[in-house]
Amino acid sequence: MKLPPLAKGRILRRYKRFLADIELENGDQVVAHVPNTGRMTGCWAPGAPVQLSHSSNPRRKLAWTLERVDMGQGWVGVNTQRTNPVVAEALEAHAVPGLDVYGSILREVKTGQGSRLDFLLQQEGFPDAWVEVKNVTLLVADCLAFPDALSERGRRHLQELAALCQQGYRAVILYALNRPEGHCFRPADEVDAKYGRLLRQVVDQGVEVLALRLVHTQNGIIAGDLVDIDLSYY
Repeated sequence: MKLPPLAKGRILRRYKRFLADIELENGDQVVAHVPNTGRMTGCWAPGAPVQLSHSSNPRRKLAWTLERVDMGQGWVGVNTQRTNPVVAEALEAHAVPGLDVYGSILREVKTGQGSRLDFLLQQEGFPDAWVEVKNVTLLVADCLAFPDALSERGRRHLQELAALCQQGYRAVILYALNRPEGHCFRPADEVDAKYGRLLRQVVDQGVEVLALRLVHTQNGIIAGDLVDIDLSYY
């Protein structure tokens, strides 16, 4: 996925969850929108290099959007609105192992349980596959972990996937690892123990888990390789 033109700067502070003060390369200071509902633990520090996009839409309250932060090992994607389009491109290109047989990719589909999941994949001769995507940026030791905050919504999605699995569908939770560090994925039990326990339970019920690395290029984001998953208790 190609990103819009990006401006360079450094982050001064993040506050009120969705706001960040940024100093641009030319010395100007701007307030940027931070499209990320998580805590962003380990995803920013005062003075860290950042890249931002700019919108000329006069209806927007803030023209600048924080896209990614360099914490020393490469770009960390903090704009969660970019994640699903990257995954969609990979699915359409048959570039996600295990899901590469599907030709029909439907987005934001109602499950019949009162909510929507990110993708419904269909292909004649194969069971429909429901896929929910989670953006992952929390780095714990040598693993990337989810969630980075208590996630009642995330637990609900796991329950919905388990119910779909029991109905005969494939049900997949896909963790999009949006930073370069970490050699595995695991649930963040120290953040949300209920989520970790539930993830392990639904896996035992047939829900599939994939961890897909997102790779930041000079002007875009692409899907990389699958990463090992560790469901051990920590």
